[in-house]
Amino acid sequence: MRLGLNIGYSGSAIGDVMPLVAHADAVGIDSVWTAEAYGSDAATVLGYLAGRTERIKLGSAIFQMPARTPANTAMTAMTLDALSGGRMLLGLGLSGPQVVEGWHGVPYGKPLTRTREYVEIVRMAIAREQPVEFHGEEYDVPYSGADATGLGKALKSILHPVRPHIPIYLAAIGPKNVQLTAEIADGWLPIFYSPEREDIFNADLDEGLAAAGRDGSDFDIAPTVSVVTGDDLDACRDALRPMFALYIGGMGAKGRNFYFNLACRYGFEEAATRIQDLYLDGKKGEATALVPDALVDECALVGPMDRILDRLEAWKASRVGTMILGTYQAEVLEPLVAAL
Repeated sequence: MRLGLNIGYSGSAIGDVMPLVAHADAVGIDSVWTAEAYGSDAATVLGYLAGRTERIKLGSAIFQMPARTPANTAMTAMTLDALSGGRMLLGLGLSGPQVVEGWHGVPYGKPLTRTREYVEIVRMAIAREQPVEFHGEEYDVPYSGADATGLGKALKSILHPVRPHIPIYLAAIGPKNVQLTAEIADGWLPIFYSPEREDIFNADLDEGLAAAGRDGSDFDIAPTVSVVTGDDLDACRDALRPMFALYIGGMGAKGRNFYFNLACRYGFEEAATRIQDLYLDGKKGEATALVPDALVDECALVGPMDRILDRLEAWKASRVGTMILGTYQAEVLEPLVAAL
């Protein structure tokens, strides 16, 4: 199992986390990942990191697909790969309807269809074997709609990529999305992953892999796992409860919250329902207090370092290929690297 580092939504705070990234690069962390929602973007941060690091791989977790055309994502990925000497890991995701339609102002579309078509076009553009031409349900390249000028031309990138295949990771939660990810992607970026509950995902993963004729050896499961170390276990848990409450309670509307649904699938339906009701009612503190200890313990690494290292064994025995550490505590990196 490899280790990564997730620095979240960095933006103007990159100076605060740069020493942590440099330390991760020096001690053998395999990859560093950055995110975007509706503030700082991930591509700019990765470009900055490409110039400030030497070895560590650079991952987007995630580029929002509805925010960029497939061709633009391919251009960005190829450019970052060139700037970094072949270190780019391209993480993609749909985000949710609230952000897609509320921030980007584009239709959410058909998630499965959009993802499949998007990945195919990105791969085609990066491979540079032929001019990009694709006519699907969600994407039409060159565009041929009723309002087209008719001047569109199938083009091939004028940038020759460092690598003809940049690894693509997909963020997915629902069963059909997980199946598709295992079928078409190089890796999967799950959130709130529990090594004890892998059976919830195994059938979908295996079905997707089988559809592509893969045995899984070339597929990387790479969850972000929050890490908070300290002598007070409850205080470490408390540091993460607001994040769990935000995702379960407020990251989406009722009936369209993927994280709420995952908590229910894990067996925390009663707690998740109360958290969501309170959060959407503006009672965020009460919602946060209801996040179960067991959920935090399963999906994160918390408490004294000895406890974290003991807990690491369950992850090492799982299907996870890359554990992406969500932490700003530099002191946890070397012990975890040494424990692998």
